Amino acid sequence: MNPPAPNFGHLLSMVGPYGVYEHAKFDVARAQDGYRVDDMARVLLVASRERRPRADVLELAQNALCFLADAQTPNGTFVNRRDESGRFFGPASSEDCWGRSLWALGTAVARLEDTDLVTQALLLFERGVQVRSTWPRSMAYACLGASEVLSVKRASEGSRALMVAALAMLDRATISEDWQWPEERLSYENAVLPQALLALGSMTGNPRVFQDGISQLGWLLAVETSRGHLSLTSSRGRHFDLRHEQFDQQPIEVAALCDACSRALRLTGDQRWARGIDDCVQWFLGRNDYGVMMFDPLTGGGYDGLTEHGINLNQGAESTLAMIATLQTANLLQPVA
Repeated sequence: MNPPAPNFGHLLSMVGPYGVYEHAKFDVARAQDGYRVDDMARVLLVASRERRPRADVLELAQNALCFLADAQTPNGTFVNRRDESGRFFGPASSEDCWGRSLWALGTAVARLEDTDLVTQALLLFERGVQVRSTWPRSMAYACLGASEVLSVKRASEGSRALMVAALAMLDRATISEDWQWPEERLSYENAVLPQALLALGSMTGNPRVFQDGISQLGWLLAVETSRGHLSLTSSRGRHFDLRHEQFDQQPIEVAALCDACSRALRLTGDQRWARGIDDCVQWFLGRNDYGVMMFDPLTGGGYDGLTEHGINLNQGAESTLAMIATLQTANLLQPVA
């Protein structure tokens, strides 16, 4: 059975004067909580990946680009938070908001067809790609953006330099045979780390790095599978010598795992990754630890998580975007009609 098509309805209902609001109470946006670069980067990512984007989805891409342009400082870092009135606050940084922005901007450069939007995305990317982060996940996100740019602009020196820096940071030994992971603890969006290794290994022609990415992703998929369905690392994390806490499970973990499996499938053709993508889709459709759907089929909003007390029924931007990204990835595997 083909996966459902991604539904942008709820995401579009979350749009305010400056972007997509971060939080919702059930299916109603909480304007007072403002906006985040993290979310707007994800908006640009999914809008850029649409095969045949509708006018309102293209408008989302344009909105996200404007937001990222306003959030970026002259030195290429980003201020993550924006309040309801449109004022940015807090420090500029090279943390996750920077890395996610580069991933989204690189994807826009590679996949959008609107030349004006591509030009704007490339300008922001080239400013941001000069930055380096001390955070592995931030560098992993940025590395994925650089790989997108290199897929269409092989001469991009900034992208190549960032890939070299990312390789130096992310090429790490795993802890042990039992804990085949380069960190003592699984935390958040874990699959982005092996996905970055796959991108680095394929772009640099380094088979050992590529195989490390495959091995780590396979181990992670096995660790996060129980009784035939995904049982994700909770928001509390999972330490190599501690008992696994089952809840709170977050949709962003599913989206990260789906995206990494998609890259592995494209690069290897191994059908185990197609099964991994299907497991991610099925997590939203009800094949999870509670056996419940993790989105509202009426609004198209993704629920905010599986907690020890049941579903968190709020439909925030992050969770909705995670669901859209997962269904989008699965649908991209289907033949074009």
